[in-house]
Parts: sequence; structure tokens; C-alpha cells
Amino acid sequence: MPESTVKIAIDGVTKTYRTRKQRDSFLGRFLPGIRKETIEVKALDNLDLTVPGGKFVSIVGPSGCGKTTALRMMDGLVTPDTGVVKVNGTQVTGPRKECGFVFQDFGLYPWRSVLDNVAFGPELAGVGKEKRYELARRNIDLVGLHGFDGMFPHQLSGGMQQRVGIARMLTVEPEIMLMDEPFGALDALTRRLMQFELIRILSSRESATSVFVTHVLDEALLLGDLVIIMTARPGRVKEVVQVPFSREERGEELLESSLFAELRHHLWVSLHEEQIA
Repeated sequence: MPESTVKIAIDGVTKTYRTRKQRDSFLGRFLPGIRKETIEVKALDNLDLTVPGGKFVSIVGPSGCGKTTALRMMDGLVTPDTGVVKVNGTQVTGPRKECGFVFQDFGLYPWRSVLDNVAFGPELAGVGKEKRYELARRNIDLVGLHGFDGMFPHQLSGGMQQRVGIARMLTVEPEIMLMDEPFGALDALTRRLMQFELIRILSSRESATSVFVTHVLDEALLLGDLVIIMTARPGRVKEVVQVPFSREERGEELLESSLFAELRHHLWVSLHEEQIA
């Protein structure tokens, strides 16, 4: 892929997490010196991953394969042990202003109204109150929450809270949207509605680049232009699947099509191989 079309590049990245674990709870009462031992878990090993500009990229893989770690590296929230992560050709060394992040657990501030939650990013950037509220209200309307500006997170359903999270991300006007299983805490019906809602929202931001971590294969195919399949831990890229559907085709009918079923089966077989390897 020509470098000019690459938005995010992960090159030869390795990441190992180290934790302290109690070795023997009985002996540990009397011999504190042997109470804990260091446990190492290699999440990623020599990961190479490329995200083209203007594309929606879904990442799937077995549990614990480093999907979230890779996503957080793109935004500078996690530092690799070895290798390089670049955004727009520049090495990532900390949080990037080009990136917006949506977390699985919503991450809303309970003491802030919907309006103030959505306006938080521009507020941090020093944008004046009138301007940041204008941006926030525009995106609150875009995600279908017109009239909910003054409500607080505890007054909203899970789906509505995640809409607020998406609006908050959009309000910082990111070039790159990073989403870590944002619909994982929702019931099946709300999740499906939010998938179609996200397609609608992103149709107004066609130049944006999106990276979406999920463990649901239907979701990966429905949303993604590309699906990256990762190996079992330590994670590497096993395969990149091109999704042949246009934005206009991504509706309920697509989910029932034979081609969609074939692609979903291909993803399932590839992931199943990793689970039993």
C-alpha cells in the first residue's frame, strides 16, 4: 500500500504485561518474601497492521489476543515494548489530537449533563463556551438525542449513553475514530439498532478513518470495509478480509444474503482454527 494512503501503521510491535501474583497464600502469611511472583503475559508479538485512510476497519480475534492493546496504541494510551506505531506518518508517543475514542463502558462523567459530557473535549482544548456548546448540540442531534441535553447519564438507557459517547467523540472532530467494543454492554436489539445508527452517522463523515474492535462477526462485516483477523495470543495479523458491500447495501436485507453468510462462515472458521490450535 502506498505510504500516502496509510493512516495508521503498526510495525513490528511487541507488548508484554507483567503482574505480581501471590504464589502460596498459606506460606505467604509467614514468609512475605515469597508471597508474590511476577507473571508475564505477551499480548502482541511482532504485530504488523495497516489502516488505510478513509476506511472502516473491524478487528476480530480470540479473547486476549491484544485487540484492545493494539487499538489503545493507536491513540498513544499504551506504549509498545518494541516496534513503532505511526499516525499520519508520525510516531505515536502520546495521545493524539487526530483521534477520538469510544470505550465499551461508556466512560461518561455522572456529574455532567449530556451537553457538558459531549462538550468536554472542546472544553479541554480551550474552545469558548458558546462555540463548544454549538458543536455539542449539533452532534447530540446527529446521534438522535435532541432534547436530552440537560439530562444526566443515570437518567439514560445504555443505548442512549453510548450515543452520548459517540457524540462526544464526534465533537472533537477527529480524523480517526477508535472504538473498543462500544456496543458490547447492550442487549441484542439495541446493539443492532446502534450498528445501523453508526452507519448512518458515519455516512456524513466519509473521509474519516475508523477502527472498531469487536468479537461479533456479524457486526464486523456489517460495519467494516476491511476485517482484520488476529491470531490467538500473542496477537499477530492472521488475515485481512476485504468486505465487498457498499455503504448503501448495509441494511437488514444484507444480513440475510448468501454472500454475507459465506463471509461470516469464513471468519468463523478462521477464528475457530485459532481457538483450537
